[in-house]
Amino acid sequence: MTLQNGTVSWGEALRVYSRPQVITMLFLGFAAGLPLLMVFSTLSAWLSDLDISRSTIGFFGWVGITYSIKVLWAPVVDRLKLPVLTNLLGQRRSWMLVGQFGVMVGLVAMVLADPQVSLTSIAVCAVLVAFSSSTQDIAIDAFRIESAADEYQGAMSASYIFGYRLALLVAGAGALYIADGAGWDMAYITVAILMLVGVVTVLLVSEPERQIPLSTIEMESGLKHRLHADEPGLWHRLEAWFVGAVMAPFLEFFKRNSSWALLILAFIALYRLSDITMGIMANPFYLDLGFSKTEIAKIGKLFGFFMTLAGSFLGGLMVVRYGIFRPLLAGAVMVALTTLLFAQLANVGADLGWLTLVISADNLSGGFSNTAFIAYLSSMTSRAYTATQYALFSSLMTLPGKFFSGFSGVIVDASSYQVFFVYAALMGLPAIFLSWLLWRHASRAT
Repeated sequence: MTLQNGTVSWGEALRVYSRPQVITMLFLGFAAGLPLLMVFSTLSAWLSDLDISRSTIGFFGWVGITYSIKVLWAPVVDRLKLPVLTNLLGQRRSWMLVGQFGVMVGLVAMVLADPQVSLTSIAVCAVLVAFSSSTQDIAIDAFRIESAADEYQGAMSASYIFGYRLALLVAGAGALYIADGAGWDMAYITVAILMLVGVVTVLLVSEPERQIPLSTIEMESGLKHRLHADEPGLWHRLEAWFVGAVMAPFLEFFKRNSSWALLILAFIALYRLSDITMGIMANPFYLDLGFSKTEIAKIGKLFGFFMTLAGSFLGGLMVVRYGIFRPLLAGAVMVALTTLLFAQLANVGADLGWLTLVISADNLSGGFSNTAFIAYLSSMTSRAYTATQYALFSSLMTLPGKFFSGFSGVIVDASSYQVFFVYAALMGLPAIFLSWLLWRHASRAT
């Protein structure tokens, strides 16, 4: 498939969604999305229903740190072979399966533990679910990247997001509905059983082939030799593993991208800065304008859900049709412009038509830009160190936004919502400029 100058037809671009690899990501996305809310908002609802104090419930938010630090054990998932399982299933599928069984065991254990007797047991089980879930995420990301060429990564991401969002509905509203009718134990058991969707998918699909360039093998061997890690002995074997699993992925990235490496890392850190910074203020903003919780929930869930899926689908289509960089630039522009719509909504006030427009535009641009961005991150990883490098990128892409979002309330209190959203939109300018700059660099390289 040729991507130069938009020579792929719309029919060819649409047919990418019928590829088996793309369909597979729908089911793996569903398995990845199920555990998240079971240790966050759904767990909070369960504990609140048992009259656990809000302060105690708040501490359970620390479970989420597990997802942010998964880069620390990504090298293990990348390189460590599991006894028996790796020989039977392969590196990626074996780790996905272990992560899925860990989630299922953790969810069932949460049912067996009694929150009113021992919250510590619930906390330990929640950490097990989060750790297993994030381990599954590492393996799924590596599987996705290695299963298809770069031009298909947008569609792979869009399919994954669809499955993930569907799972969030099941683990969120679905779990609450089950808990209301059959109790919390049944809600958690049901989600544990639904994890079998991921298990069956892993057993049915094939392990992707990993083609490691000779230059990468020579680079890693040379690094081990210079550090004397290729000498005999237990210590040197451990050192060789550390060099290959931890040091080599970073060295390979900088060697492959040379002087552009730091700029690429800065771009990854800044691309989502605008939407993450403003995201935390969205619901307080709606409430302060005078919208009811019911209005926010209905419009947010209905239009937000479908517009995110539409944006993701369109983003994947554009990546196949035009390559990665043009959709990447368009996504950055869309995010900045839709953030300005929030400033206009602040001027208009509590108008349901404008609320629908803003939420729709925000989710459409978010789905579009995230799909293009994930395709870009996937294209930047080496097949030799897929899990480690992608885990680094995915951690880096949210860190600055989470940091700056902490000051969002201060800015609103010191000025106004209008000023804050204009400020958030301006924070998207570096992403627009760097998208254009990297596009030019890639065009010259080819």
